[in-house]
Amino acid sequence: MRVSVLYDSSLGASARRAASAAALGPLLRRCGDDLGVAVRATVTVRLTDDATMRDLNRRFLSIDEPTDVLAFPLHEANRIGDIAISVERAMSQSADGVAELRLLTVHGLLHCLGHDHDERARAATMTAVTRRLLPAQTVPDL
Repeated sequence: MRVSVLYDSSLGASARRAASAAALGPLLRRCGDDLGVAVRATVTVRLTDDATMRDLNRRFLSIDEPTDVLAFPLHEANRIGDIAISVERAMSQSADGVAELRLLTVHGLLHCLGHDHDERARAATMTAVTRRLLPAQTVPDL
């Protein structure tokens, strides 16, 4: 799987360091291999701040507040979708911001691949897949 990770200019030095330490590109490529995603398929991750996430959430979901991750699945040949993550929110909602960024990234990827947690059974499946993809970290139930 081909991965592009974009850092918004709004991110400060500590957010950039955490995002870099999370190694999201290699993580997504490994997850894609594990999930059988085509080698030529692409996904883009945008790392940004709460203000930008609030704007995206308002524009696309009509929710006027920031959120930690948004996934935009694409139904095009070789395009999985786009993922937007608030590094600011990830750092504030966990003592381990790097692990949180990794969790949010996998969560976004799974949404782009059609997983959801809108029903109990689907949430259990999504949680199980996330735990399989992130075996070295704690993954809460959805």
